[in-house]
This record gives sequence, C-alpha cells and structure tokens, in this order.
Amino acid sequence: MRVTDVNARVLAACAGLLFAAPALAQSPGYPDRPVKMIVPFAAAGPTDVVARLIALKLSEKFGQQFYIENMAGAGGNLGMGAAARAPADGYTILFVSSSYTVNPSLYAKPPYDPDKDFVPVTKAAGSPNGLFVHPSIPAKSVKELVELIKANPGKYTFASPGIGTTPHLSSELFKLTFGLDFALAPFPGGGPSIQSVVAGHTPMCFQAIPPATALVKDGKLRACGHGSDALAGVARRAHARRTRNQEPRG
Repeated sequence: MRVTDVNARVLAACAGLLFAAPALAQSPGYPDRPVKMIVPFAAAGPTDVVARLIALKLSEKFGQQFYIENMAGAGGNLGMGAAARAPADGYTILFVSSSYTVNPSLYAKPPYDPDKDFVPVTKAAGSPNGLFVHPSIPAKSVKELVELIKANPGKYTFASPGIGTTPHLSSELFKLTFGLDFALAPFPGGGPSIQSVVAGHTPMCFQAIPPATALVKDGKLRACGHGSDALAGVARRAHARRTRNQEPRG
C-alpha cells in the first residue's frame, strides 16, 4: 500500500525525533488549514510534551497551526479510535506511544486496526522508564523497595499512565518477577499518574523519565532506579530463579 493511496490519517509513533509527518503526498498547498494532532493521553505526560514540541515546530515551518487535542481514556483507545474514524485527508495526526501496538493484544475489540487505519510516519522520540517513589517511602533503591513491599503485602499501590503503557507493563513484570503484592492504579496519562505519586496518594510508579526529572531535582520524588537498570535487575533475578529451579535436587 502506497502512502499516496491512503492520503493519510498519519501516525507518529512516540519513540526518535524526525519531522516527517507533512512529507506525505498531499494536495498542492497542504496544509491550507489547521491540522489537529490527537494525543490519546492527558496533558503534561511524556507523549503530550513531545507532541506539543513537534506541533510548535511544524506550525513554524508550514505557517499553519498544528494543535493538540488530548483525548484520554481506555488506555489510549478513546483517542486512537477517534483518529481512526477521522477523514483520511491528512488533517488529523495521531501521536501515540507503545500503547498503539500493545492494546490490540490486551483488548478484545480495540476501536482501530493498527495495520489498516493509519499510515506510519516516523519514530518521534524515545525515553527509558524510571522507578520513582514519594519521599515518604523509606526505600532508596530497587532492592530496598522490594524488601519494603514484601514486608507489607497489599499495603502499597503503583500508579500507571494507563493499561498497556510501558510503565504499566513494567509494573506487572516487577510484580510477577519478585512475587510482590501491591495494587495497580491506572490513570489517563503520565501527567495525572505522576502527580498522584507526588501527592502521596499512589506513592510508587514506573514512569518515563522526562516529566519526573524536575520533580526529583526538587525533592518531590525519589528515583530508586533508572528503568533499564531496574528491569535489568528483574531479568537477573528471574534468570537466577530459573537456574535454581533447574538444579538437580538431592
């Protein structure tokens, strides 16, 4: 399928930074009116922040307004479904995270077809996750946090930006690998999720690092580990557990 055949509900996948969205074949003079960019999460999260930066640059480059419309809900399905139903004329851009590819495996009837409803444009940005806690939590490392949760089963709650997001999946992997007992609270995006941690309502989370950086510097959050470090520890622990289980028992 050629891009010119679709003419194009476009998809900017949130993960390198290129400005290729309007490079699709369009009618002469495109864009000749404002272009809507749907972000299927709440404002102030990492996907929203990157989308706004790109929208600003596209507006400057093409002399037309590229504006953000946040449509949060159902792990991003609400906004992605709305974008799929929009006219295929290039004036609706969907700016998403990994939920775009994950959700079809989590929901029985996602409101979009990731293979047929959109033309992928570019990888737009990338960020690892971090493991963060409210400063009132005594743990200062991943190891200490695991020990704390194990000593208090059912007491703590992890916030996530929504079902199917990488922070949500990181939390699930963390929970299953270490055999932890904690609740998971999904929010409609990274902004509400991290603010809940700052307020101490849900005092722990995996979160994309950019929106948490200033909060860590201000002492409003504590970083227990870089996301890749934390998950590397999870992987090492899982490997050690599998090795022990495979050892002959005498």
